[in-house]
Amino acid sequence: MKRLVLLFTAVFTLNSQAQLNITIEDGNASALPIAVVDFVNPNDALATDMAEVIRNDLARSGQFKPLNKELMVDQPGSDADINFGTWRLLGADYLSYGDITYLDGGRMEVRFRLSSVAEQKQLLALTLPLNQAQARAGAHYIADRIYEEIIGIPGVFSTKLAYVTAVKTGQDFKYQLIVSDSDGYGPQSLVTSKEPLLSPSWSPDGKKLAYVSFEQGNSAIYVQDLSSGARTLISNFKGINGAPKFSPNGQRLAVALSKSGNPEIYTINIFDKQLTQITNHWGIDTEPEWSPDGQSIFFTSDRGGKPQIYQSNIISKKAKRVTFEGDYNARPSLSPDGKYIAMVHGNNNRYQIGLLHRPSNTLQLISNGSLDETPSFAPNGAMVLFATKTPAGKGLLKAVSTDGQTSNDLVLSSGHVREPSWSPLLK
Repeated sequence: MKRLVLLFTAVFTLNSQAQLNITIEDGNASALPIAVVDFVNPNDALATDMAEVIRNDLARSGQFKPLNKELMVDQPGSDADINFGTWRLLGADYLSYGDITYLDGGRMEVRFRLSSVAEQKQLLALTLPLNQAQARAGAHYIADRIYEEIIGIPGVFSTKLAYVTAVKTGQDFKYQLIVSDSDGYGPQSLVTSKEPLLSPSWSPDGKKLAYVSFEQGNSAIYVQDLSSGARTLISNFKGINGAPKFSPNGQRLAVALSKSGNPEIYTINIFDKQLTQITNHWGIDTEPEWSPDGQSIFFTSDRGGKPQIYQSNIISKKAKRVTFEGDYNARPSLSPDGKYIAMVHGNNNRYQIGLLHRPSNTLQLISNGSLDETPSFAPNGAMVLFATKTPAGKGLLKAVSTDGQTSNDLVLSSGHVREPSWSPLLK
């Protein structure tokens, strides 16, 4: 199995042990060959670094196969510098190139071009005014535009990941809720606790995170503003306060509460804390997930004897069973178009990530672990992020394409990583 390790080194807010390192575990045989040439700027490491970020982004998507840098005998900075015959001989279908001009006050101008080698024509032209500190964000943006121009759907390289790390210190664990770039770069800690942190969930605008904390002993649900750091206590009823999920309009949270003595699904208005009960059943109802239109909630329930996924209309409160194949189906995550449900699918004590295609009601397994959990769809629907374990028991994250052809491991250098959540597309 071919493995390409992408390691990113820099100075960030946290110790480098909090950095996620990405390994491309499996590649897509039909990936499109693309040449991403270093930006033209003599003796400038930043020009090389931006091109490397673009190459890494495209490679981990599974849709592209960037040419080895050593094969790039030319370094065009403009259209007039291109010899399409050279790139055709090197096997490139597409060519990414450009230059950087430095301005006063730490500013720079990045001129980027994308061309089709076969058609010998320019597909995309961008001029980005950036501060030098924004170079990496600019590279992610360029990779997003390349992806969308060629594949036809938005790229997700400029998005964020939220996840929980657990590092053992003596006899105890230190838990942190982390937000990082989609490639694991630049981790920032939102919360540090000696008690578990669970179920981070992004608001639709990407400006807030809801999560569960046990820092006061009992479970409690908080919403935290990412820019200010301010957080609001949403729910700390006696018993279970769990699994918060923002509604598509960002005004409510779907949650699991056991304040009545039995776990049920509720919605909470995040502004006035008003509760609406969605389920009322003797079974255990938990792990809510909104439909993209906000009209219904999917959830896990054992009301049929074993954990399965159900769907309830938020107005009528009528629930119907959605999954039937397998002994165990739980933790639903819906694709942005609502056509797929990613879930934990269990048979004979083996738990893998399954994709249920709702129109055809067919199930596809996209992971091969034995204890895979907490799936989260990428905001373009092309990949699913989930938590799993190595044979030695180390917790890591894995991102798998929905066709199962590409997978990336995201590994913490020290400790375990779990509870992943992929942000929405960010402006």
